Amino acid sequence: MREKIKDILSESIQVKEELLRSKLSDIVEIAGILIGCLKKKGKIIFFGNGGSASDSQHLAAELVGRFIKDRPALAAIALTTNTSIITALANDYGYEIIFARQIEALGAKDDVAVGISTSGRAKNVAAGLKQAKKMGLATIALTGGDGGESVKIADASLVIPSNVTARIQEAHITVGHILCELIEQELC
Repeated sequence: MREKIKDILSESIQVKEELLRSKLSDIVEIAGILIGCLKKKGKIIFFGNGGSASDSQHLAAELVGRFIKDRPALAAIALTTNTSIITALANDYGYEIIFARQIEALGAKDDVAVGISTSGRAKNVAAGLKQAKKMGLATIALTGGDGGESVKIADASLVIPSNVTARIQEAHITVGHILCELIEQELC
């Protein structure tokens, strides 16, 4: 069991070391987009499936609440929390539009849509990003593997250099925390 734990931790560390080596400019670009959105009084709209839905909620909570500093609330929302909306849309229209329809209802021109998908292939995440672009929102994709369709749609993206879902999710939340810290440092 100790060897398995060491292997898992080593793999996670290797992914983060590769982020440090090759993805800093992507993280800086994304931070700039998010900071610009909040400076213009826009909101950050997070969405994803499964663990990425949880990451969406986690990051929205860090911004609306606080991350490190006690400060005014920052505008962020996760489209993964209202089960009545999600189930009604999935039932009436199909699961692929659950994020696109919410963005249509809640998105505004100074907002940023952040689609999170470990593979980048989630059809509902891609549809949400497409709807956001159609409405003039800035779009960001957080993915892994080869980035999938979401990277082709988004204005900016961060592709985690791994094909292992757990390592991608760990890196997404690490980068999410980095972004929260940069946002607080710049705006508060």
